[in-house]
Amino acid sequence: MKNHFVRELEPNQTITSFFMVQVKDVRLKKTGEPYLSMQLADRTGVLDAKMWEGVSEVAESFDRDDFVKVKGLVQVYRNKPQLTVHKLRRVEDGEVDFADYFPHTEKNIDQMWEELCATVGGFRNERLRALVESFLCDEEVGRRFRLAPAAKSLHHARIGGLLEHVISLLRLCPRVAENYPFIDLDLLMTGAVLHDLGKIYELEYQRSFGYTSEGQLLGHMIIVLKLLQAKAAAIDGFPARLQTLVEHMILSHHGHYEFGSPKLPLFPEALLLHYLDEMDSKLESMRAAVDGDSNIEGDWTRYNASLERVLLKKEKFLNQKPEPALKEVGASE
Repeated sequence: MKNHFVRELEPNQTITSFFMVQVKDVRLKKTGEPYLSMQLADRTGVLDAKMWEGVSEVAESFDRDDFVKVKGLVQVYRNKPQLTVHKLRRVEDGEVDFADYFPHTEKNIDQMWEELCATVGGFRNERLRALVESFLCDEEVGRRFRLAPAAKSLHHARIGGLLEHVISLLRLCPRVAENYPFIDLDLLMTGAVLHDLGKIYELEYQRSFGYTSEGQLLGHMIIVLKLLQAKAAAIDGFPARLQTLVEHMILSHHGHYEFGSPKLPLFPEALLLHYLDEMDSKLESMRAAVDGDSNIEGDWTRYNASLERVLLKKEKFLNQKPEPALKEVGASE
């Protein structure tokens, strides 16, 4: 039973708990002796860890993605928690509950799935409704869709994250399209459902989040295009030009060549999908970065490489006590 989670750890706390090994490096001290540098994870975050003594006895007994039981002291190093490990042993999968180690959406997956199916069932365009429902009614696609993260680490990186991201977009689409009457709402929402669907095969999420071989070789856009072509071919008389529009939305949803988009958005629904997708992913990435930041002191997070900036911890900034006012030079005592 796991009794200490990363987000709950306090400085100067001695703990004994289970973690998943995200990173493991054997390095050398200045004396030439080995030490272990690790990143240990659970569903609440990632903890830097160092093991200075007894390394030769355990270094070969475990590897990345293994579960380990450790005893150690939580300390502060460079304004963030670090665990000094005194004891470590590898544990078998049966000794842990996987739910403790994989970030999971806090929303109800069954309810989100029902909302997705109901939204698609309300499409007025029968062809687009049939196309999207052919994905949702595919047992394997549906099973994977309900579990897949939306990304390895950048946004909605949790079990159910892809479905959560898609539901967020589907809620945004009619609100924004209401302001632009020339937008084809069914086409926009088709893009919202399908744009990242290839991630159900691009990403590995059975044990840890990473890329499958197919994902590394093809990427999620090509993967979903192959699925789309097969699904459209199975629908009698599916319009070729409508299929081309959907394909273009998938290929252009990253919006910029430098962000891996093979095409730039070339019609309104494609452009709007890009901006809604970017807004939802960036806001979620910012929220997660602030919530999960490991800096102990200060109003700012560590530098966020994906957003290319440090982030203000707004609630902490607003709720701290005001600093005392400076005395004016020459003011009387």
